[in-house]
Amino acid sequence: MITPIKWNDGQVLMLDQRRLPWREEWLRCRSYKDVARCIRTMVIRGAPAIGIAAAMGLALGAQKIKTNDSARFLAELRIIKDFLAGQRPTAVNLAWALNRLEGLAISLKDRPPDEIKKALAAEAQAIHEEDIEINRRIGINGAALVPDGAVVLTHCNAGALATGGYGTALGVVRAAVEAGKKVEVLADETRPFLQGARLTAWELQKDGIPVKVITDNMAGYFLQSGRIDLVVVGADRIAADGDTANKIGTYSAAVLARENRRPFYVAAPLSTIDLETKTGRDIPIEERPDHEITHVRGRRITPEGVEVLHPAFDVTPNRYITGIITEAGVAVRPFRSSLKALFKNS
Repeated sequence: MITPIKWNDGQVLMLDQRRLPWREEWLRCRSYKDVARCIRTMVIRGAPAIGIAAAMGLALGAQKIKTNDSARFLAELRIIKDFLAGQRPTAVNLAWALNRLEGLAISLKDRPPDEIKKALAAEAQAIHEEDIEINRRIGINGAALVPDGAVVLTHCNAGALATGGYGTALGVVRAAVEAGKKVEVLADETRPFLQGARLTAWELQKDGIPVKVITDNMAGYFLQSGRIDLVVVGADRIAADGDTANKIGTYSAAVLARENRRPFYVAAPLSTIDLETKTGRDIPIEERPDHEITHVRGRRITPEGVEVLHPAFDVTPNRYITGIITEAGVAVRPFRSSLKALFKNS
């Protein structure tokens, strides 16, 4: 199984996703600032994976705090937490994981800092292990929605590389295949970072699952021609009403799916659902650097001096979403009540 991040003897190892599929290169993070840099520069990406990385980054930073005073330890831990939290604003798993670790540290405030450090390292690794199991449950719940012989459209990469392992949207595909179904994937290339063309195709090829890459602007053609049976995507943040932020271009795919009467599913863990965010209008949208659009592998493809706009995510209104697949079950409209029910049943 592909695992893009590892805790290794007090350091964090990350598979550099900027280098795939050309080469598999692991980077070693020795400080929380190394982890933050990897999150910010897309060495690791995908909401669940970012959450795991942030947790490991906070645990790593905690190991370097030099004090025997627990109150001072917690104060310095908060500084590290706030620094990590500011790296990418849209993916809610980042804040969720950091809050979970800080909450643990606060609960142990009467213990010596060395004991808190060990607990934080263990908790970060537990989040990683839990994520893999959660993804498998998401896959099982979603596999029932995938017909035998289906062609699935995906957008961006919501596979093992975007999580602790196994994947959310691709976890649904993997689970369907493991259940004996024949499934083919059409992977949107997902400009400008090409997560579909580079990462989704790489993962599925490794697993022997049939995959074809299409450009983002081909999705409508293949939906209209009947070549696609359903769309399954991941998510970076899901609001209380089901509005979903995901990689830019997801909204377009959802509208096209509705126009052509094809189901559109979101696959995500409960940790991606933010009940404090009432609607998609309240989700912050990250703006990425211009060079990710103006350059490809270091070479400029746009004229000098031409301005670009680069929102990294868009929000799909809940009316376009057929169901939200989680480890606790599948939420359907009205999402405001069905999402709450999933938390109660989890």
